[in-house]
Amino acid sequence: MKLVKILLGSATLIVAFAFAVQADNSGRIYGEIETVDGETFEGLIRWDKNEGSWVDILDGTRDRDDRDTDRRRSKRRSYRSQRSNINLFGINIGGSSNIYFSSSNAQSGIRFGHISRLEVLDDDRALLVLKSGNEVEFYNGSTDIGSSIREIVIEDVDEGEIEFTWDDIEIIEFSEADNDEPSSFGERLYGTLTTRRGDEFTGFVCWDVDELFENDVLDGDEKRRSRKIRFGKIASIARYSSSGAEVVLKSGDKMLLRGSNDVDDDNRGIIISDPAFGQIRVEWDEFDKIEFKKAPRSVPYSAFDGGKKIKGTVYTEDGDKYTGEICWDDDEQYTWEILDGDHRDNEYEIEFGLIKEIEKNSRRTCDITVSDGRVFTLGGSNDVDGDNKGIIIIEDNGDDVYVDWEDFARAVFVK
Repeated sequence: MKLVKILLGSATLIVAFAFAVQADNSGRIYGEIETVDGETFEGLIRWDKNEGSWVDILDGTRDRDDRDTDRRRSKRRSYRSQRSNINLFGINIGGSSNIYFSSSNAQSGIRFGHISRLEVLDDDRALLVLKSGNEVEFYNGSTDIGSSIREIVIEDVDEGEIEFTWDDIEIIEFSEADNDEPSSFGERLYGTLTTRRGDEFTGFVCWDVDELFENDVLDGDEKRRSRKIRFGKIASIARYSSSGAEVVLKSGDKMLLRGSNDVDDDNRGIIISDPAFGQIRVEWDEFDKIEFKKAPRSVPYSAFDGGKKIKGTVYTEDGDKYTGEICWDDDEQYTWEILDGDHRDNEYEIEFGLIKEIEKNSRRTCDITVSDGRVFTLGGSNDVDGDNKGIIIIEDNGDDVYVDWEDFARAVFVK
């Protein structure tokens, strides 16, 4: 009987250990990398140090569609030529100028979960094939695209951790992770950040635009001693001053750290990736505290569809309304695209597919209502202020309607 109990106990421990070492990799970027030498490697991917989950945003610049731009330009001139104006001593008063300036490119971003395939085209350009089948070229995306990328690391299922440069890579095929082997980086950081003005944001954490995982290290000096603390041991970090932070460990120990951009105003920002809208970047001067906790769930690759045309109804201040496909700021046409804006010195990037409504408050700001009902008042970007280049609605009958920012009141989007 004792032997049976011992064997049963041992079996229980083995099963418990097996479950303990399993990880939920469904939310992690995963794929197969084909190199320029024809080799292939497959596993979890860490991109440019600060992206590791499907909800994270790949930043880039993209060229506008010249054919669509020319069409919109002519429609815009036609619309404005109909508006009343008064000419006094050769100067137009009360009307809009017909001169139209438009850049040939635009800053852009896309969450990794929408991408099916990435093909390296040259040292600063990539072709993205989306799940929808659409293709878009990104280039010069900060350090996300091109030879300035800091690193691309894959945890190959057979060979372990391998680091690549941009020039090493030919193609990346993204897919759902097919195993739950623990990552050498540990679990993705998750928590609730509170700003100094009392705003709260919960989601996946990127610290100092650098540290993502439990095994990443927070650096600082305590009483002239250098400290290197794995994030997995940290319960919370609170801003102490412009030059320091109070760190509380899960053990209950507390310490005041200084002397590193991880814990002072040289910090490059704390990013919270919130699956319900996109991401927010909080600067050190606005940061108050973050409390780490286990993520309640991952956002799997299957949660992303590759995007589709933005659709909805645009209302003008005169009470007119137009329904159809929407091109926002003469630029964004797809639900995967990103609306940018600032509030209280915090930078927001909101996916259009997660926006329910945009309502103009003034020439400078808009209220953005997102999928879970939260409302953000944003300004500081041509997406949400008077520098907006206009909203174009392609109605079901094929007609284009251009609505100038001065005439725009609100837009309601449909899934």
